[in-house]
Amino acid sequence: MIAAIPSATLLGVQGRRILVEVHVSNGLPGFTIVGLPDAACREARDRVRAALLSSGLVWPMRRVTVNLAPSGVRKAGAGLDLPIAVGLLVASGELEPAAVAGCGFIGELGLDGTIRSVSGVLPIVASLDTESVVVPWRGVHEARLVGGPTVRTARSLGELVEVLRGRVPWPEIVDGTRPPSGVVARAPDMADVRGQVVGRRAIEVAAAGGHHILMSGPPGAGKTMLAERVPGILPRLDRSAVIETCRIHSSAGLPLPERTLAGEPPFRAPHHSSTAVSLLGGGTSYLRPGEISLATNGVLFLDELAEFPAAVLDALRQPLEEGVVRISRARATVSLPASFLLVGAMNPCPCGPGGEFSSCQCSQAQLDRYARRLSGPLLDRFDLHIAVERLGTRDLFGSIGGEPSEVVAARVAAARELARSRGVRCNAAIPHYRLDELAPLEPKAEALLRRRVSQSSLSARGLDRVRRVARTVADLQQIEGPVPAEAAATALELRAGRRAMLGGRWAA
Repeated sequence: MIAAIPSATLLGVQGRRILVEVHVSNGLPGFTIVGLPDAACREARDRVRAALLSSGLVWPMRRVTVNLAPSGVRKAGAGLDLPIAVGLLVASGELEPAAVAGCGFIGELGLDGTIRSVSGVLPIVASLDTESVVVPWRGVHEARLVGGPTVRTARSLGELVEVLRGRVPWPEIVDGTRPPSGVVARAPDMADVRGQVVGRRAIEVAAAGGHHILMSGPPGAGKTMLAERVPGILPRLDRSAVIETCRIHSSAGLPLPERTLAGEPPFRAPHHSSTAVSLLGGGTSYLRPGEISLATNGVLFLDELAEFPAAVLDALRQPLEEGVVRISRARATVSLPASFLLVGAMNPCPCGPGGEFSSCQCSQAQLDRYARRLSGPLLDRFDLHIAVERLGTRDLFGSIGGEPSEVVAARVAAARELARSRGVRCNAAIPHYRLDELAPLEPKAEALLRRRVSQSSLSARGLDRVRRVARTVADLQQIEGPVPAEAAATALELRAGRRAMLGGRWAA
């Protein structure tokens, strides 16, 4: 007898439909899986056998052949255990075919028969076109975010068989929209930041326009503190962005971030020892999304930027331009989303403090070598380059915090709304050919930028980026129409740190 059970596997951040075909026939007892399974799929034979016996079910002493269709596509992971077991029960006559009609199955089986969750439940369920789908108990909250097939669950194979035989009802799902957890922690607030007028202004402009920003300053000046508060002033994620972000986290085998489920953009801060694969994504069979994909719709914070391997940093150049990263392997090619706001932070010199207070102990050769760790093309991807100075006694002891995040976020949201009214997601996404239309310059602003270009202090790409930043500065002031000279001057000032970086001295 033959049984066909719908299921799916994961490739990158997308589900790929699989039809699990099980054939039970007379002959010498055996169990064969075909259809390009990986090691985890091939090991399903032993897990399924142990799970059936532990659940009090019969293991057929006949010849069993399992085909994972389409047969020419590589299959990876243990999520096909459950559909293989259900197909085997149907093909051997233990279950009626009508009991599983129109239903897909996803899950790994434990040796005791428990149904365990797998990575990528959300994108896998989204790829199925069945009326209902059975997922592991711990994957219900992910599956119900999709809003497609009716989600059902069971804790064990034995319980599932009893339900399919009609002896007991499906387990009740109380709330599968969010994982069971505690109260969502409060996001860091901009009001906690003392002083740093330029830093606060730059962070606000970066958030309002989606502009990548690089901060240079001595240790303890507040670079990390500023970066951690960027998600709190970014616009709240809409439902499609929440689903996309959760799909990426699910594909990576990570728990869904509670703040993202509540609408807050994600925040990722990988260590500077991260490899290219961990940052960009990839691997062998799974092609797992990396940190830049996990930061999609949010912030990627690279602290100690100059300590990252140069090859890893230069690999960010294409994703920063296109918003996707393409991973190619011998058997598959995937495109992973990588649309994020990049925030970089670094010290002015290898020893840390830079030139202030004459405390830098680095030679000119060390400073030049340190500056060359970031290539010019990578630096050109940063729209904003600022120096974050060490706070003085008055700021540390006498001042109070600045505006709270909700006040700054209101201005950022208003600026983003102006950008959307022009047909772009944010000002950083304005294409080159539409700059004259969406970011025209007043005569004085044009004269200022012409002078900078003639002095060779601004490249063609840099000119476009300055115009986009100037558009954002004007939008924050609710100035529509041509960009005024004051906004262009502010955009140039927020990029002033780049001149020092390229010259080998890192203090602005």
